[in-house]
Amino acid sequence: MPIHPAFTLSWTRRGVLAGQIRPLIIYQSYDIIKPAAWEKTLMRLLHVDSSARHAGSSSRALSAFFVDALRRGLPGLEVDRLDVAVDPPPHATELFTAAAYTPADQRTPEMIEALRVSDALCDRVLAADAIVLGVPMYNFGMPSALKALVDNIVRGGRTYIWGADHQIVGQLGGRRVLFVTARGADFCAGSGREEFDALTPGLRAIFGFLGVTDMAFIDAQPLQFGGEDAKADAIARARASLLDMAGTWIATSSIREAVA
Repeated sequence: MPIHPAFTLSWTRRGVLAGQIRPLIIYQSYDIIKPAAWEKTLMRLLHVDSSARHAGSSSRALSAFFVDALRRGLPGLEVDRLDVAVDPPPHATELFTAAAYTPADQRTPEMIEALRVSDALCDRVLAADAIVLGVPMYNFGMPSALKALVDNIVRGGRTYIWGADHQIVGQLGGRRVLFVTARGADFCAGSGREEFDALTPGLRAIFGFLGVTDMAFIDAQPLQFGGEDAKADAIARARASLLDMAGTWIATSSIREAVA
């Protein structure tokens, strides 16, 4: 896979079965070429992790790898860290649902309290220029903590509104969203398992509904059911794709004066 020219990388080799040697990219170190103009770049990034695992979590490691690459190329990067596994959003309740569909000026104090966390999460999403989410696949879909986040941020009057002729208008347009997923098996097209992937279409539909048109998926697969060599190759491919994506984000980031 070609690597974005914003990066230079170190290379190494590792042995495989029968003593064979083949090239494998190991991203032990990299330098990012930073034009002077990028020193003024400012991007507000919401970095979300959702894996129940910490030690050994591939989705956490890969999302952090991407954010680290952005930091190296965007000195003005501001990162808002949201770990929904550590601090899970509340699941929707009857009171929450009633409050969400009640006009703001008619909500009771109990309704306002029921929406307090949701309002804060909506504020964080709307304040972001870009969002990166580390997402493991659990039973073909997203973790329940991430689904709880979705239920808290898909809010009428906040992240989507009703426009002319009762058309729904998502309010996250203009934002980049990257999903960094980790999957035990290979669900790519042609694998014979693609019909079991409920994660990709679900996330694409949700964020598309909210107005996101610039979204991408980088999937590390297979990580569990293909053996150690297949896992190592999947991680290497994902890291290469993440470096390339980071280079694209850096190169096309709008240049703005940082606000002190």
